[in-house]
Amino acid sequence: MVGSQPGHFFFADELHEWLAAETALGTVSRGGAEPGEIISTCGRIADGDDTSWFTEWCATAARLTQSADASRAAGRRVSAREAYLRAANYYGIANRPLFGRPVDGRLVDAFARQRAAFEHAIELLDLPAESFAVELAGATVPGWFLPCRDAAGPLLVLTNGYDAGMTELFLSATAALRRGYHVAVFDGPGQGRMLVEQGVPLRADWETVVTPLLDALLERPDVDADRVALMGWSLGGHLALRAASAEHRLAACIADPGLYGIREGMLARLELLQVAESLLENFPDIPDDILVPIEQLADSSRLLHWFLKQRGFWAHGVDSIGEYVRAINDFTLAGHLEDVHCSTLVTAAESDPLSSSASRVLEEITGAHAELVDFTAAEGAGHHCEWLNRSRFEQVAYDWLDRRLRP
Repeated sequence: MVGSQPGHFFFADELHEWLAAETALGTVSRGGAEPGEIISTCGRIADGDDTSWFTEWCATAARLTQSADASRAAGRRVSAREAYLRAANYYGIANRPLFGRPVDGRLVDAFARQRAAFEHAIELLDLPAESFAVELAGATVPGWFLPCRDAAGPLLVLTNGYDAGMTELFLSATAALRRGYHVAVFDGPGQGRMLVEQGVPLRADWETVVTPLLDALLERPDVDADRVALMGWSLGGHLALRAASAEHRLAACIADPGLYGIREGMLARLELLQVAESLLENFPDIPDDILVPIEQLADSSRLLHWFLKQRGFWAHGVDSIGEYVRAINDFTLAGHLEDVHCSTLVTAAESDPLSSSASRVLEEITGAHAELVDFTAAEGAGHHCEWLNRSRFEQVAYDWLDRRLRP
């Protein structure tokens, strides 16, 4: 696993191991998976064979969908809802190794099945959820408003990062709903339905996404305009901070982790490769031959290849390293953090490379109260986004949020 202890839980293949050990196991406590289903599915997969991976996770998801259909037909709403939710999550896990351009038809088909299972689960919630859609530059930002039992509860808007969709956001939303928060989840540019169904790539100016969302949500009579918070995880931590720097109707922001930027990460890699400072001054206009070592580095590791050339290229809508470097140039918080005016919680997980910039983020938030919380391997929360102990993150994050929105 990236940035974690040596050894393997399931596979020797590093991509399959990371996806199984973190992406799958990390959703168990929130109803997205069961350990037995993970173990059984992984046991049927040929190590490193992506077709086998896709086939077996889809088979598990299809079996669960069938059982959920039977429960729903019998009027067993809770049983059906829980099975649909796990099925939706498993379809998403099945798709991960297929990321890339051109988009694999199997991914599109499984995504449609994931969406259907997720929406069946949403339809069976105790309190009716409401879908919404916001127009953005000729595209549509889809989302769901999830009410809690406390009609006067504050609103938490959740935002994803690179490779997750609304199913994963809903798994995070359950913790907020239990604590009396209304929750809004959505797929933004480069995410979920906007990427798969509309082909819309990521954009750095996330305030252009959040502002029209808030415009729509604040029209609701059950939303208190003075008690709205934004929480982002993975790349969403960076995007949430960028949005908060321009959207001053937010009362609080949580960045998990405090990721300063993708641009800075690429510059750091080029510096390690001893690229001349005179060339770096022209970033992102770097000659293609200078970027060859970056491509070689990506190709040297199956996991790095997936991160950069499959997930990264697809999400940013590019086809080469040079195009990718130019696409990520605006993904930086330089010059933005001083404009954050809401209370802000920044997190850092001990073994997560993306957390290395959290202290810098904290230092540059000068216009608002900001705190940094470190999560450690000793408490089982040292992985990226505390993925193997989200309960610990949720305890800290929601206790902090309660003190600000529900004193």
